[in-house]
Amino acid sequence: MTATDIRSRLGLRPVINVSGTMTSLGASIVVPQAVEAAAAILTQWTEIADLHRVASRTIAELTGAEAGFVTASCSAAITLAVAAAITGSDLYAIEQLPDTGDRRNEVLIQTGHMVSYGAPVEQAIRLAGARVVPVGQATSAHAYQLAGAINERTAAAVYVVSHHVVDYAQIPLPTFARVCHEHSVPVIVDAASEYDLRRFLADGADLALYSGHKFLSGPTTGIVAGSKDLVRSVYLQNRGIGRGMKVGKESIAGVIAALEAWKTRDHDGIRARERAALNVWINALDGRPGIAATIVPDPTDNPLDRLKVAVAPEEARISAWDLAARLAQGSRPVIVRDHEAEHGHFYLDPCNLHPGEEFVVAERLGEELDRARLANEPIMTPLDRFWLDREAAILNWPD
Repeated sequence: MTATDIRSRLGLRPVINVSGTMTSLGASIVVPQAVEAAAAILTQWTEIADLHRVASRTIAELTGAEAGFVTASCSAAITLAVAAAITGSDLYAIEQLPDTGDRRNEVLIQTGHMVSYGAPVEQAIRLAGARVVPVGQATSAHAYQLAGAINERTAAAVYVVSHHVVDYAQIPLPTFARVCHEHSVPVIVDAASEYDLRRFLADGADLALYSGHKFLSGPTTGIVAGSKDLVRSVYLQNRGIGRGMKVGKESIAGVIAALEAWKTRDHDGIRARERAALNVWINALDGRPGIAATIVPDPTDNPLDRLKVAVAPEEARISAWDLAARLAQGSRPVIVRDHEAEHGHFYLDPCNLHPGEEFVVAERLGEELDRARLANEPIMTPLDRFWLDREAAILNWPD
């Protein structure tokens, strides 16, 4: 951490992120074009409705949609998209939310898609005043169950694309959309952390929702892309519940710049740098007792790979969750992708590295594995205590 690093001025830890595009770590390294655009507009007046029109045209160009809209986050986009499906462009109805009155307010979602991205996806739906209707079971959903759940109260259906969802025996999006459209039910796709800006609309989504601050590397925003009528109804929610989810001029200008930069981004060069980092880590872990490192593809078909680090605690003398926790400590903290640590593995994601940080990650892996080998007793915190300690730490904020 250098003297010009703002983290030193604020007393923040200089963490290295190998967890991925995680909101809890700041999501991504914002591209210079977005930083410049956000800074440039901060000192200027502009008509926000016109700025949103520019964003709409840019989103439409990149996604193939009729129109687009920028909101505070993808989570906010879920709420506003559901609200739009309930109210349409009725300004009076928009002002009444979350009271939906006698309007259609049921929203369908596969049970296997009812996940948490830091908060429950169904809560984002309910914030609009909607009633969540699960479809199928967590490990099995079928088209007939979706069709059977649709009635005169159905306002919309939400489809989640994420590494968190159950990844088998779910209804594919094209089938999901076909069934919904046969009953005139709009389909909202939560594709927060996805690369492909066109696939989901092509597969039948009426609205596709993205994070502007993840793979797009823009400021914290949500992007709504879809039909002009529905996107207009999302925009109009700023006169109601969307007021608390609005974005400033700097975020809109920044995400426009990030979208423009996406057109010319050297995706192949980025992949090559990521693969080089993976090779550094494989070499660092080679021959380590109890450690098996494997390159694995992204589960939702994003064009990136991660390193899966499987830990055999008896041989490595440390559990996967303890190793992940210890890597996150000290003067050079490394935050890994540990949402599956209870299964004995975690991941190293190379998509958010500054130059040279891959070598620091390799050194930290060696340090902690060496410490574990030299410890008098194996480092294996009981898993139930590990999770309870993490909950206690959350509840201890701001201390």
